[in-house]
Amino acid sequence: MDKRALGSLRVSTVGVGCNNFGARLDQAGATNVVHAALDAGVNFFDTADVYGATQSERFLGKALGNRRAEAVIATKFGMPLDDQRFGASPAYVRSACEDSLARLNTDYLDLYQLHYPDDKVPIAETLGALHELISEGKVREIGCSNFTVAQLRDAKTAAGDSPPFVSVQNQFSLLERSPEHDGVLAVCDELEMSFLPFYPLANGLLTGKFRPGEPIPEGTRLALMSPERSVHWLSEEFQQRVTALLNYAERVEVPILSLAFSWLLNHPRVTSVIAGASSAEQIRANAAAATELNAAQRSELDRLTA
Repeated sequence: MDKRALGSLRVSTVGVGCNNFGARLDQAGATNVVHAALDAGVNFFDTADVYGATQSERFLGKALGNRRAEAVIATKFGMPLDDQRFGASPAYVRSACEDSLARLNTDYLDLYQLHYPDDKVPIAETLGALHELISEGKVREIGCSNFTVAQLRDAKTAAGDSPPFVSVQNQFSLLERSPEHDGVLAVCDELEMSFLPFYPLANGLLTGKFRPGEPIPEGTRLALMSPERSVHWLSEEFQQRVTALLNYAERVEVPILSLAFSWLLNHPRVTSVIAGASSAEQIRANAAAATELNAAQRSELDRLTA
């Protein structure tokens, strides 16, 4: 498995999104996925305190066990756990970190990410608390998620000579290309930040399991999604694009999963493609999906999804 730099870290180009842990997967299922990932050379695990109502972190920590040193753990804070635990105030940053460390059964976090901007707290105050955690050895690198260009620049300025955010995690896929147009990918170049795409497979539309016009496969994320959320992913526009991509995948004899992963990894600032998995088989398929695309393939994928 190829690895790329994320700040001082080295992460596999395919990572594991752990939002299934504690939701679709119990501890045994999560352990199966984690061990399959490590055995396939995948070392990057992305979770959050809110995933599985805190169970995702617990399941990941227990699954890693004595293999903790093989893994790069990224987790997040800031989204509401209840009406008291949320936000990015210095006091909450510290308490949230301590809670995540305990749930993950580790004494350090490789990448600690602010899950969503907190407009009520100056970013300098949040960064100050994160810098204290770095100096104490509890956090190695810091990142953010769902940030705009202006917020990324403000955070860089506020960091001054102290460690900046090394990564931003925003939605990006063949079906959601806004980071190319809203300036986030460009500012990652400017600030030398890594970009981590979430929903790289568009909630399952780009796995090859979904076929427009056919019933949604049982047990998949789309099948379990509430109607008010799934209506976005099942829109006529997305179904037309998926149909075009499936036809192209068949024509060039490259699975749509490989096209989706490889197109993302072709962007120099994309460090790792983080995808969820509910089985060891899915992990192995994801780990083997990345391939080299030629110029003609990249151009056609751009055209089909413009």
